[in-house]
Amino acid sequence: MIHRRIRVPESLAASHRTYFGEAGRAWITALPALAEDCLDRWQLRLDGTPRHGAVALVLPVVRADGTPAALKLQPVDEETAGEPAALRAWAGHGAVALLEADPRTGAMLLERLDAERSLGTVEDDLAALQTLSEILSGLVAVPPPDGLRRLDDLAAAVLVTAAAARQRLSDPADRRLLDACAGSLREVLQEREQERERGPEPVDRLLHWDLHYDNVLAGLPSSGRETGPEGAWLAIDPKPLVGDPGFDLYPALWNRWADVERSGNVERSLLRRFDLMTEVVGLDRQRAAKWTLGRVLQTASWSIGNGEARMPAVPAAVARVLVDRTDPSSPA
Repeated sequence: MIHRRIRVPESLAASHRTYFGEAGRAWITALPALAEDCLDRWQLRLDGTPRHGAVALVLPVVRADGTPAALKLQPVDEETAGEPAALRAWAGHGAVALLEADPRTGAMLLERLDAERSLGTVEDDLAALQTLSEILSGLVAVPPPDGLRRLDDLAAAVLVTAAAARQRLSDPADRRLLDACAGSLREVLQEREQERERGPEPVDRLLHWDLHYDNVLAGLPSSGRETGPEGAWLAIDPKPLVGDPGFDLYPALWNRWADVERSGNVERSLLRRFDLMTEVVGLDRQRAAKWTLGRVLQTASWSIGNGEARMPAVPAAVARVLVDRTDPSSPA
């Protein structure tokens, strides 16, 4: 094996130490050898500067036939294990194409996209959201493969976590807001149970779970995916679930928050985003609001569990705006 001197960025190593402890340290230690093995096994050569998020290392590579690609390396856990199956189901339609995958190690070879061009770089946030919503509409139209995590199970666990988080909140108003989110999540889960009893079963879809502006990248001109002057926009980094598409709206509601604040009217800006997404994806607004409040509940519970004594500001703002949308008497 040729020694290519794969160097792990210290910021990635620090992230794994913080979030995964000893298991994270062990994975980082083994990462250079894993990268070398994948480079040899899939006949790849390095081709640029590595990139990383909080968990994954992505190496720009070139395949033996000269095709640019990206080698993604990340631990296998409940969030990442389903990524190859979801990408296979989408088959490159609206999402990055999967070229190779190793289920044992979690390594994936993906088509190369333009890492410098995400929807986060599009100046008009509503134009970016229109594109993102159209992508989401296509992704959730695909029937889910077997074996993925189910949203109903995750939602039940969120309610348990939220009950513990509630006890840590110091402000009664925060507790009331958290209670409203929990109540909305319980309602939509009860609605689904009633639908099952009446039949037919609710139609579940393949969810991305983390579709925000920086998780949509432009395709390379050489890929043949050009669909217009701006080229193709493709989703990356899914953490797939099987469930109701209303759960997939929240990341695009709170990301690019500075654009919401610059509008001068947070409520109006958030509702504009929410209404655009529900219209494009074709969702019932009241039901989507309940699922989104469930997602707020999950996010807030994480923060409170990590030591916060108040509702985080942005999830709280989203919750206050959408609580009224769960009222059957409110405009649909």
